[in-house]
Amino acid sequence: MSYVAALPPKRVTKRRGQTRQRLLDAAAEVFAAEGFGRATVEQICERGGYSRGAFYSNFGSLDELFFAMWEQRSAAMLADLKKASAAITAGSLDITSAVARIVEVVPVDPQWYRINAEFTAHALRNDALRTALADREDAILQTLLPIVESALHDIGRKVVGDPTALGRALVAIHDGTSVQCLVDTDTGAAFTLRRDIFTRILLSYSASIESNQPEEELL
Repeated sequence: MSYVAALPPKRVTKRRGQTRQRLLDAAAEVFAAEGFGRATVEQICERGGYSRGAFYSNFGSLDELFFAMWEQRSAAMLADLKKASAAITAGSLDITSAVARIVEVVPVDPQWYRINAEFTAHALRNDALRTALADREDAILQTLLPIVESALHDIGRKVVGDPTALGRALVAIHDGTSVQCLVDTDTGAAFTLRRDIFTRILLSYSASIESNQPEEELL
């Protein structure tokens, strides 16, 4: 069974919630160690200390479990971004400092990168999974954009052009520079470049509130 659409929410008791979280934690360890394609329900149950029945009472498949893991991590990242955005407002930061503050809370996690990359490759071989993954990416983008627009407004800037294009550019930069940060032998330089590219993208897709002209055209 492949997980495609969101299933109706199940009643979650405290005990059930703890079981579900332990299975998610165990799955992250197994996926990272074995690879998504080689991981099995049995391995996850053994790592978490549960039976197959406990697994299938919480998840219909490994695909469904992955999406639950992905949504949990995405929600945590968005919560951190909202806090960082609030700090920008309180601190009256310029764009370079604001981007540095935001980039700090967008994780570059080698374990999660491996898991996500392997699942993406798996989803690209299955049209239903690919659609489900794209739908979730779009949902995250629509939640992310108001945070970005609010942060830009707080430093005296506004988005010019299509906000969705900006959002997709930011996601692409995150994905691409994450690889560089993980493989570059000069980690510090890679993270500095990551911050600088994010800054340039935001400048290119935004303008001073007093102007309709993107920053790169003003240089």
